[in-house]
Amino acid sequence: MEFNRCSRCGSFYLSQDNVCPKCLAKDNLEFSTFKNYIEENGINNSLNDISDQTGISPKNLHRFLTYENIENNIQTKKNISKNITNL
Repeated sequence: MEFNRCSRCGSFYLSQDNVCPKCLAKDNLEFSTFKNYIEENGINNSLNDISDQTGISPKNLHRFLTYENIENNIQTKKNISKNITNL
């Protein structure tokens, strides 16, 4: 295990997860919401638009883009990269 800093709240923790144990449930819920949004609506909007529609902060949406199961969808990744420039 590594000593990490939570990307959501900034606290330090020991784990291999991306966020601390306190934030893990909310992070999983938001990630699931983001995945469902992409599956239903595509990724034709900017991250700010997606944030407005899902209630997920642009910072967390950007972080979710680095997750492996999002990266595996190359077409989504290309569209997301194109829309990031619209921020």
